[in-house]
Amino acid sequence: MNKQLLLKHISSEQEMMPFYINEYVRSMQVSQKSYTTIYEYLKEFHRFFDWLYDSGIIFDANYKELSMSILEHLKKQDIESYILYLRERPKYNTSSQQAGLSQTTINRTISALSSLFNYLTRETENEEGEPYFYRNVMDKIKTVKSKQTLNARAASIKNKLFLGEDSLNFLEFIDHEYINEISPNAKSYFLKNKARDLAIIALILGTGIRLSECTNADVKHLNLKTLTIEVTRKGGKKDVVSIAPFTKIYIEKYLELRKATYLPDDKEQALFLSKHKGIAKRIDNRTVENLVGKYSKAFRIEVSPHKLRHTLATRLYSETKNQALIANQLGHTDLNTSAIYISIVDDENRKGLDQL
Repeated sequence: MNKQLLLKHISSEQEMMPFYINEYVRSMQVSQKSYTTIYEYLKEFHRFFDWLYDSGIIFDANYKELSMSILEHLKKQDIESYILYLRERPKYNTSSQQAGLSQTTINRTISALSSLFNYLTRETENEEGEPYFYRNVMDKIKTVKSKQTLNARAASIKNKLFLGEDSLNFLEFIDHEYINEISPNAKSYFLKNKARDLAIIALILGTGIRLSECTNADVKHLNLKTLTIEVTRKGGKKDVVSIAPFTKIYIEKYLELRKATYLPDDKEQALFLSKHKGIAKRIDNRTVENLVGKYSKAFRIEVSPHKLRHTLATRLYSETKNQALIANQLGHTDLNTSAIYISIVDDENRKGLDQL
Protein backbone atom coordinates (compact mmCIF):
# COMPACT_ATOMS: atom_id res chain seq x y z
CA MET A 1 0.00 0.00 0.00
CA ASN A 2 1.45 3.38 -0.97
CA LYS A 3 2.17 6.15 1.52
CA GLN A 4 -0.74 8.40 0.48
CA LEU A 5 -3.26 5.59 0.82
CA LEU A 6 -1.80 4.52 4.17
CA LEU A 7 -2.05 8.06 5.51
CA LYS A 8 -5.66 8.21 4.35
CA HIS A 9 -6.49 4.94 6.13
CA ILE A 10 -4.63 6.04 9.27
CA SER A 11 -6.54 9.33 9.34
CA SER A 12 -9.84 7.49 8.88
CA GLU A 13 -9.09 5.17 11.80
CA GLN A 14 -7.93 8.03 14.01
CA GLU A 15 -11.23 9.85 13.52
CA MET A 16 -12.96 6.98 15.35
CA MET A 17 -10.40 6.64 18.15
CA PRO A 18 -10.28 8.21 21.64
CA PHE A 19 -7.68 10.90 22.35
CA TYR A 20 -5.25 8.57 24.11
CA ILE A 21 -5.03 6.30 21.05
CA ASN A 22 -4.25 9.31 18.89
CA GLU A 23 -1.62 10.39 21.40
CA TYR A 24 -0.06 6.95 21.04
CA VAL A 25 -0.11 7.31 17.25
CA ARG A 26 1.78 10.58 17.60
CA SER A 27 4.29 8.87 19.90
CA MET A 28 4.83 6.13 17.30
CA GLN A 29 5.37 8.76 14.63
CA VAL A 30 7.96 10.50 16.80
CA SER A 31 9.80 7.20 17.29
CA GLN A 32 9.66 6.69 13.49
CA LYS A 33 7.43 3.66 13.40
CA SER A 34 6.50 2.88 9.81
CA TYR A 35 3.11 3.98 8.50
CA THR A 36 2.34 0.31 7.87
CA THR A 37 2.96 -0.55 11.53
CA ILE A 38 0.84 2.37 12.72
CA TYR A 39 -2.04 1.35 10.47
CA GLU A 40 -1.83 -2.30 11.55
CA TYR A 41 -1.84 -1.25 15.22
CA LEU A 42 -4.90 0.96 14.68
CA LYS A 43 -6.73 -1.94 13.05
CA GLU A 44 -5.83 -4.14 16.02
CA PHE A 45 -7.19 -1.55 18.47
CA HIS A 46 -10.38 -1.17 16.42
CA ARG A 47 -10.92 -4.94 16.35
CA PHE A 48 -10.34 -5.13 20.10
CA PHE A 49 -12.84 -2.34 20.77
CA ASP A 50 -15.35 -4.09 18.50
CA TRP A 51 -14.97 -7.20 20.65
CA LEU A 52 -15.39 -5.21 23.87
CA TYR A 53 -18.68 -3.89 22.48
CA ASP A 54 -19.90 -7.24 21.13
CA SER A 55 -19.04 -8.89 24.46
CA GLY A 56 -21.01 -6.38 26.51
CA ILE A 57 -17.96 -4.99 28.30
CA ILE A 58 -18.75 -1.58 26.83
CA PHE A 59 -22.19 -0.40 25.74
CA ASP A 60 -21.38 2.45 23.37
CA ALA A 61 -19.99 1.82 19.88
CA ASN A 62 -18.72 5.40 19.75
CA TYR A 63 -15.12 4.53 20.54
CA LYS A 64 -14.09 8.18 20.49
CA GLU A 65 -15.67 8.44 23.94
CA LEU A 66 -14.22 5.18 25.30
CA SER A 67 -13.00 5.87 28.81
CA MET A 68 -9.50 4.81 29.79
CA SER A 69 -10.96 3.39 32.99
CA ILE A 70 -12.40 0.53 30.92
CA LEU A 71 -8.88 -0.45 29.86
CA GLU A 72 -7.52 0.14 33.35
CA HIS A 73 -9.98 -2.30 34.93
CA LEU A 74 -9.94 -5.07 32.32
CA LYS A 75 -9.28 -8.43 33.91
CA LYS A 76 -6.86 -11.07 32.76
CA GLN A 77 -9.86 -13.29 31.98
CA ASP A 78 -11.18 -10.62 29.58
CA ILE A 79 -7.98 -10.62 27.54
CA GLU A 80 -7.85 -14.42 27.59
CA SER A 81 -11.45 -14.53 26.32
CA TYR A 82 -10.48 -12.21 23.48
CA ILE A 83 -7.55 -14.44 22.54
CA LEU A 84 -9.81 -17.49 22.53
CA TYR A 85 -12.26 -15.60 20.33
CA LEU A 86 -9.50 -14.83 17.83
CA ARG A 87 -8.35 -18.44 17.87
CA GLU A 88 -11.82 -19.89 17.31
CA ARG A 89 -13.66 -17.32 15.20
CA PRO A 90 -14.42 -18.13 11.54
CA LYS A 91 -11.92 -16.80 9.03
CA TYR A 92 -13.05 -14.15 6.58
CA ASN A 93 -11.82 -13.27 3.08
CA THR A 94 -10.00 -16.56 2.67
CA SER A 95 -10.54 -19.91 1.03
CA SER A 96 -9.13 -21.73 4.06
CA GLN A 97 -11.47 -24.08 5.88
CA GLN A 98 -9.57 -23.70 9.14
CA ALA A 99 -11.33 -21.60 11.77
CA GLY A 100 -9.55 -18.93 13.75
CA LEU A 101 -6.38 -16.92 13.36
CA SER A 102 -2.92 -18.44 13.45
CA GLN A 103 -0.87 -18.18 16.63
CA THR A 104 1.57 -15.93 14.79
CA THR A 105 -1.24 -13.49 14.01
CA ILE A 106 -2.56 -13.68 17.58
CA ASN A 107 0.95 -12.96 18.87
CA ARG A 108 0.97 -9.80 16.76
CA THR A 109 -2.34 -8.81 18.35
CA ILE A 110 -0.91 -9.37 21.84
CA SER A 111 2.17 -7.36 20.89
CA ALA A 112 0.06 -4.42 19.66
CA LEU A 113 -2.10 -4.36 22.80
CA SER A 114 0.93 -4.79 25.06
CA SER A 115 2.60 -1.85 23.38
CA LEU A 116 -0.49 0.32 23.88
CA PHE A 117 -0.86 -0.60 27.56
CA ASN A 118 2.84 -0.06 28.15
CA TYR A 119 2.49 3.43 26.69
CA LEU A 120 -0.57 4.27 28.78
CA THR A 121 0.87 2.96 32.07
CA ARG A 122 4.51 4.03 31.72
CA GLU A 123 5.06 6.71 29.08
CA THR A 124 2.06 9.04 29.32
CA GLU A 125 1.86 12.07 31.60
CA ASN A 126 -1.21 13.61 33.18
CA GLU A 127 -1.29 17.10 34.68
CA GLU A 128 0.69 15.85 37.69
CA GLY A 129 3.32 14.24 35.48
CA GLU A 130 2.10 10.73 36.30
CA PRO A 131 1.01 8.01 33.84
CA TYR A 132 -2.69 7.96 32.95
CA PHE A 133 -3.04 4.77 35.01
CA TYR A 134 -0.78 2.10 36.47
CA ARG A 135 -2.56 -1.24 36.22
CA ASN A 136 -1.31 -3.05 33.09
CA VAL A 137 -3.34 -6.20 32.47
CA MET A 138 -1.17 -7.06 29.44
CA ASP A 139 1.77 -7.71 31.76
CA LYS A 140 -0.03 -10.94 32.67
CA ILE A 141 -0.48 -12.07 29.05
CA LYS A 142 2.32 -13.86 27.25
CA THR A 143 2.76 -14.70 23.61
CA VAL A 144 2.86 -18.38 22.70
CA LYS A 145 5.96 -19.61 20.97
CA SER A 146 5.55 -21.62 17.80
CA LYS A 147 5.33 -25.36 18.37
CA GLN A 148 7.17 -25.94 15.09
CA THR A 149 10.89 -26.56 15.14
CA LEU A 150 13.09 -24.70 12.70
CA ASN A 151 13.34 -27.82 10.54
CA ALA A 152 9.56 -28.21 10.54
CA ARG A 153 9.12 -24.59 9.45
CA ALA A 154 11.70 -25.07 6.73
CA ALA A 155 9.95 -28.19 5.47
CA SER A 156 6.59 -26.40 5.41
CA ILE A 157 7.79 -23.66 3.06
CA LYS A 158 10.41 -25.52 1.03
CA ASN A 159 7.96 -26.83 -1.57
CA LYS A 160 6.72 -23.28 -2.12
CA LEU A 161 10.14 -21.97 -3.12
CA PHE A 162 11.46 -21.77 -6.67
CA LEU A 163 14.98 -23.06 -6.03
CA GLY A 164 17.75 -23.87 -8.48
CA GLU A 165 16.69 -23.13 -12.04
CA ASP A 166 13.03 -22.82 -11.06
CA SER A 167 13.33 -19.05 -10.53
CA LEU A 168 14.39 -18.45 -14.12
CA ASN A 169 12.03 -21.15 -15.36
CA PHE A 170 9.16 -19.34 -13.63
CA LEU A 171 10.00 -16.10 -15.43
CA GLU A 172 10.37 -17.94 -18.75
CA PHE A 173 6.99 -19.57 -18.20
CA ILE A 174 5.30 -16.20 -17.72
CA ASP A 175 7.13 -14.73 -20.69
CA HIS A 176 6.48 -17.50 -23.22
CA GLU A 177 4.01 -20.11 -21.99
CA TYR A 178 1.42 -18.53 -19.71
CA ILE A 179 -0.46 -17.03 -22.64
CA ASN A 180 -1.35 -20.55 -23.77
CA GLU A 181 -3.01 -21.23 -20.41
CA ILE A 182 -5.57 -18.41 -20.51
CA SER A 183 -8.76 -17.57 -22.38
CA PRO A 184 -8.75 -15.29 -25.44
CA ASN A 185 -10.52 -12.59 -23.42
CA ALA A 186 -7.74 -12.56 -20.81
CA LYS A 187 -4.92 -12.30 -23.33
CA SER A 188 -5.20 -8.57 -24.04
CA TYR A 189 -5.00 -7.68 -20.33
CA PHE A 190 -2.09 -10.07 -19.85
CA LEU A 191 -0.13 -8.69 -22.81
CA LYS A 192 -0.68 -5.11 -21.67
CA ASN A 193 0.75 -5.80 -18.20
CA LYS A 194 3.20 -8.61 -18.97
CA ALA A 195 6.34 -6.46 -18.94
CA ARG A 196 5.33 -4.87 -15.64
CA ASP A 197 4.42 -8.17 -14.02
CA LEU A 198 7.67 -9.79 -15.11
CA ALA A 199 9.67 -6.83 -13.80
CA ILE A 200 7.95 -6.99 -10.40
CA ILE A 201 8.46 -10.73 -9.99
CA ALA A 202 12.04 -10.57 -11.26
CA LEU A 203 12.84 -7.70 -8.88
CA ILE A 204 11.59 -9.58 -5.82
CA LEU A 205 13.30 -12.79 -6.95
CA GLY A 206 16.49 -10.83 -7.61
CA THR A 207 16.58 -8.74 -4.44
CA GLY A 208 14.43 -10.37 -1.76
CA ILE A 209 12.78 -7.03 -0.97
CA ARG A 210 9.45 -7.03 0.83
CA LEU A 211 6.19 -6.53 -1.02
CA SER A 212 5.71 -3.05 0.49
CA GLU A 213 9.28 -2.10 -0.41
CA CYS A 214 8.57 -3.08 -4.00
CA THR A 215 5.28 -1.22 -4.36
CA ASN A 216 6.59 1.89 -2.58
CA ALA A 217 9.63 2.18 -4.87
CA ASP A 218 9.90 5.22 -7.15
CA VAL A 219 11.69 5.38 -10.49
CA LYS A 220 14.40 7.55 -8.91
CA HIS A 221 15.17 4.81 -6.38
CA LEU A 222 16.32 2.43 -9.11
CA ASN A 223 19.90 2.49 -10.44
CA LEU A 224 20.49 -0.04 -13.20
CA LYS A 225 24.09 1.11 -13.67
CA THR A 226 25.04 -0.02 -10.17
CA LEU A 227 22.25 -2.62 -10.02
CA THR A 228 20.85 -1.27 -6.77
CA ILE A 229 17.51 -0.02 -5.48
CA GLU A 230 16.82 2.26 -2.51
CA VAL A 231 14.10 1.03 -0.16
CA THR A 232 12.59 2.03 3.15
CA ARG A 233 12.85 -0.87 5.60
CA LYS A 234 10.72 -1.57 8.64
CA GLY A 235 11.02 1.24 11.15
CA GLY A 236 11.56 3.77 8.37
CA LYS A 237 15.24 2.91 7.86
CA LYS A 238 16.66 3.70 4.42
CA ASP A 239 18.64 0.95 2.72
CA VAL A 240 20.31 0.29 -0.63
CA VAL A 241 19.77 -3.25 -1.89
CA SER A 242 21.79 -5.05 -4.54
CA ILE A 243 19.95 -6.48 -7.55
CA ALA A 244 20.86 -9.81 -9.17
CA PRO A 245 21.98 -9.32 -12.80
CA PHE A 246 19.30 -11.62 -14.27
CA THR A 247 16.70 -9.07 -13.17
CA LYS A 248 18.02 -6.23 -15.32
CA ILE A 249 16.59 -7.30 -18.67
CA TYR A 250 13.06 -7.51 -17.28
CA ILE A 251 13.21 -4.09 -15.61
CA GLU A 252 14.68 -2.46 -18.70
CA LYS A 253 11.90 -3.88 -20.85
CA TYR A 254 9.26 -2.55 -18.47
CA LEU A 255 10.84 0.91 -18.27
CA GLU A 256 10.81 1.13 -22.06
CA LEU A 257 7.04 0.58 -22.05
CA ARG A 258 6.04 2.25 -18.76
CA LYS A 259 5.03 5.66 -20.10
CA ALA A 260 3.42 4.45 -23.31
CA THR A 261 1.43 1.73 -21.54
CA TYR A 262 0.18 3.56 -18.45
CA LEU A 263 0.39 7.23 -19.52
CA PRO A 264 1.33 8.60 -16.08
CA ASP A 265 1.39 12.35 -15.52
CA ASP A 266 4.71 14.01 -14.78
CA LYS A 267 4.06 14.03 -11.02
CA GLU A 268 3.61 10.25 -10.79
CA GLN A 269 6.99 8.88 -9.73
CA ALA A 270 5.96 5.35 -8.74
CA LEU A 271 8.13 2.68 -10.34
CA PHE A 272 5.32 0.19 -10.82
CA LEU A 273 1.98 1.45 -12.09
CA SER A 274 -1.53 0.22 -12.67
CA LYS A 275 -4.50 1.95 -14.24
CA HIS A 276 -7.71 2.66 -12.35
CA LYS A 277 -10.54 4.35 -14.23
CA GLY A 278 -8.05 5.40 -16.88
CA ILE A 279 -5.66 7.04 -14.42
CA ALA A 280 -2.14 5.72 -13.82
CA LYS A 281 -1.44 5.18 -10.13
CA ARG A 282 1.07 3.37 -7.95
CA ILE A 283 0.34 -0.35 -7.95
CA ASP A 284 -1.02 -1.62 -4.63
CA ASN A 285 -0.02 -4.65 -2.58
CA ARG A 286 -3.20 -6.59 -3.33
CA THR A 287 -2.65 -6.35 -7.10
CA VAL A 288 0.88 -7.72 -6.75
CA GLU A 289 -0.30 -10.51 -4.44
CA ASN A 290 -2.94 -11.46 -6.99
CA LEU A 291 -0.62 -11.48 -9.98
CA VAL A 292 2.06 -13.50 -8.18
CA GLY A 293 -0.58 -16.00 -7.04
CA LYS A 294 -2.08 -16.25 -10.53
CA TYR A 295 1.19 -16.91 -12.35
CA SER A 296 2.68 -19.22 -9.72
CA LYS A 297 -0.49 -21.34 -9.58
CA ALA A 298 -0.35 -21.82 -13.35
CA PHE A 299 3.37 -22.62 -13.16
CA ARG A 300 3.38 -25.12 -10.31
CA ILE A 301 2.01 -24.04 -6.94
CA GLU A 302 0.35 -20.84 -5.77
CA VAL A 303 2.72 -18.72 -3.68
CA SER A 304 2.82 -15.25 -2.18
CA PRO A 305 5.36 -12.47 -2.84
CA HIS A 306 6.87 -13.32 0.55
CA LYS A 307 7.74 -16.80 -0.74
CA LEU A 308 9.64 -15.15 -3.59
CA ARG A 309 11.60 -13.29 -0.90
CA HIS A 310 12.29 -16.62 0.82
CA THR A 311 13.40 -18.01 -2.55
CA LEU A 312 16.06 -15.33 -3.03
CA ALA A 313 17.37 -15.78 0.51
CA THR A 314 17.62 -19.56 0.17
CA ARG A 315 19.32 -19.39 -3.23
CA LEU A 316 21.78 -16.76 -1.97
CA TYR A 317 22.70 -18.80 1.09
CA SER A 318 23.10 -21.89 -1.08
CA GLU A 319 25.69 -20.01 -3.14
CA THR A 320 27.52 -18.12 -0.39
CA LYS A 321 26.93 -19.95 2.93
CA ASN A 322 27.12 -16.46 4.44
CA GLN A 323 24.37 -15.86 7.00
CA ALA A 324 25.40 -12.23 7.59
CA LEU A 325 25.10 -11.52 3.88
CA ILE A 326 21.57 -12.93 3.84
CA ALA A 327 20.55 -10.80 6.82
CA ASN A 328 21.99 -7.70 5.15
CA GLN A 329 20.28 -8.42 1.82
CA LEU A 330 16.89 -8.94 3.48
CA GLY A 331 17.21 -6.08 5.96
CA HIS A 332 17.18 -8.33 9.02
CA THR A 333 18.77 -6.93 12.18
CA ASP A 334 18.91 -10.34 13.85
CA LEU A 335 21.07 -13.02 12.23
CA ASN A 336 18.88 -15.73 13.76
CA THR A 337 16.00 -14.62 11.53
CA SER A 338 17.93 -16.05 8.59
CA ALA A 339 18.45 -19.46 10.21
CA ILE A 340 15.49 -21.01 8.37
CA TYR A 341 17.32 -20.66 5.05
CA ILE A 342 20.28 -22.58 6.44
CA SER A 343 17.94 -25.40 7.40
CA ILE A 344 16.44 -25.54 3.89
CA VAL A 345 19.85 -25.59 2.21
CA ASP A 346 21.22 -28.19 4.63
CA ASP A 347 18.29 -30.44 3.72
CA GLU A 348 19.13 -30.02 0.04
CA ASN A 349 22.76 -30.89 0.78
CA ARG A 350 21.68 -34.07 2.54
CA LYS A 351 19.70 -35.10 -0.52
CA GLY A 352 22.79 -34.51 -2.62
CA LEU A 353 24.85 -36.75 -0.38
CA ASP A 354 22.26 -39.51 -0.71
CA GLN A 355 22.85 -39.53 -4.45
CA LEU A 356 26.63 -39.96 -4.22
